[in-house]
Amino acid sequence: MVFKRLLGSLGVGGPTVDTVLDPGAALPGGTLSGQVQLRGGSADFDIEHITLELVARVEAEHEDGESEGVAVFDRFTVGGSFRLAEGEQRGVPFSVTLPWETPVTELYGQGLGIVLGVRTELAVAGAKDKGDLDQLAVRPLPVQEAILEALGQLGFGFKSADLEYGRIGGTGQQLPFYQEIELAPPPQYAHAVNEIELTFLASPGGVEVVLEADKPGGLFSDGHDTVTRFTVGHDGVEHQDWNGLVDGWIRQLVEHRASYGSHASYGSHAPYGSHAPYGHGDPYPHAGEHGHGDHHHGHESHHRSGPGVGTVVAAGAAGLAVGVVGGMVAAEVVDEVGDFFEGDEDDEGDEG
Repeated sequence: MVFKRLLGSLGVGGPTVDTVLDPGAALPGGTLSGQVQLRGGSADFDIEHITLELVARVEAEHEDGESEGVAVFDRFTVGGSFRLAEGEQRGVPFSVTLPWETPVTELYGQGLGIVLGVRTELAVAGAKDKGDLDQLAVRPLPVQEAILEALGQLGFGFKSADLEYGRIGGTGQQLPFYQEIELAPPPQYAHAVNEIELTFLASPGGVEVVLEADKPGGLFSDGHDTVTRFTVGHDGVEHQDWNGLVDGWIRQLVEHRASYGSHASYGSHAPYGSHAPYGHGDPYPHAGEHGHGDHHHGHESHHRSGPGVGTVVAAGAAGLAVGVVGGMVAAEVVDEVGDFFEGDEDDEGDEG
């Protein structure tokens, strides 16, 4: 969707800005391109700079509960230092690189409820106005898609996704927030966990996969969360047995949780991690800022950097994709986007 707005800080007769993103979802670490379209006002204006901000709706936990806010996670100056004549129409093309940790907003074209946007700031003669906001769609990297597809084929169901403000200890996280994808376990794991939370932390060299198992305590036990971590490369996606690899991760997480609950108190390091069925994992002695116990770190044997070649995904192959966005969820996503843009787009009459 594209929004047009008269720059309120300049008053009637000021230039207008309309940023149009190229069609299609972007990739984390990939290129975001488009054009900032300017229309001159009733006089000549000196355009000092045109800046794009990447913004996200994030949740923050604090003593009084949870709250939501908008976080800026990157900025790009894409033009400026020119005079826009009265009534002149000018297009400023841009091509910028998204952060590798940019959250995924859709899977197989279906929205996950994550709200990202591109906000355009125009500085004219000392006045600045964030007068244009566009929704940003991001699809998974090939390795991320392969892992999500495998989880769907293993029977995990999508519950929800959100962005959490904070950092996961012991990781290479760069952004001030991280994405959590909550999954309901299949019957074979339902006795061990209530849900699995999945986080991807991508980088040029690969993807850190953080898995968290959550199960409330029973009559004689406390509820604990347990976290394990694995690293996979971008290459060789189509040659990997992802179902077997991911199932091994889940089994390791469940075993880790069982060991954690049986032999260690909450917040201590469980005696697990002496072996890793995939690669050369070692116990990771970090009581993470994520707020949970120790992290286990395993590596995929093919750990090479570079762009992935992708996977061919049959329609409906992953259970995760089925029913992710029904009518109700789709409506909620639209409402969230509307709320997200509220305040930046007060003058609805100027939107197009």
